[in-house]
Amino acid sequence: MDALLKVEDLEVKFALRFGDLTAINGISFSLNKGERLGLVGESGAGKSVAGFSIINLLSKPGYISKGKIIFNGRDINRLSEEELRDIRGNEISMIFQDPMMTLNPVLTIGTQMVETLLAHKQLSRIEAEKIALEKLEKVQIPSPKKRLKQYPHEFSGGMRQRIVIAIALLTNPFLIIADEPTTALDVTIQAEIMDLLLSLCESQRMSLILITHDLSVVSQVTEKIVVLYAGKIVETGPTDLVLRNPLHPYTQGLLKALPGNVQPGSRLNQIPGVMPTLTEIPLGCAFHPRCDRKGAICEKEEPPLVSVDSSGRKVACHMLGK
Repeated sequence: MDALLKVEDLEVKFALRFGDLTAINGISFSLNKGERLGLVGESGAGKSVAGFSIINLLSKPGYISKGKIIFNGRDINRLSEEELRDIRGNEISMIFQDPMMTLNPVLTIGTQMVETLLAHKQLSRIEAEKIALEKLEKVQIPSPKKRLKQYPHEFSGGMRQRIVIAIALLTNPFLIIADEPTTALDVTIQAEIMDLLLSLCESQRMSLILITHDLSVVSQVTEKIVVLYAGKIVETGPTDLVLRNPLHPYTQGLLKALPGNVQPGSRLNQIPGVMPTLTEIPLGCAFHPRCDRKGAICEKEEPPLVSVDSSGRKVACHMLGK
């Protein structure tokens, strides 16, 4: 099967006065049509930068310094700005983390949805309004005709996120990139939003890249997982295999830190230390200062990402099997 998206040896840097800093360091992954992939890691791991790179939405001084991003057979890095605009919001849609900031507060929901459609499709305003109404119904917004005339402040956080999802669906994209789509919501609403996103992807056979730090969400929604640490992939493979039997110490630490894996009355598990900044990434394995399994080689040599079985599972760890 031909992949819908191929990211090959992607490197992203930030150009600063004292030199370039590497935020994404040679990551590769692919996504087939209808597949759902999770990009996982703590804050600073490079998840959002990787997601923004796919549609070349990096803010300066960030830039793609190496690698290829092949979407539907086209190398995105080689497209003109006009060609990129045709892909963004049309063939690839993005759901940002905070619905409070995503929607324009001075425009009605209907205006924002209709203008999005008119920017990408040859439609009349009446046709665009009809599609907007259909999408609001699809994301289970009650009284959708009335809601089109309302402003964002008239909706709750959960309803606003549903509207953001409806806007992402307007053009029937091949791929949705969801960057921490439930961060600003309470737990009950988070579950509803993720269930909605999953059912929409399945019913419309859209591909999904879910960017999150929450492994419990990834386990419910995605089929493949990419675990990032300090801008590099440390473990990747089928979600169920990786989460059932994590092989990298960092993935193991993330799973142990989930509240559901703690005995009642016990303290929450945590990975000691913090994610290194871009100016302080250590030599060798970037995770070694926080790792309880490190050996002498971990402080000197960067571990390669190697296949461990026929499922597509890959791990970057010198201590694998030791």
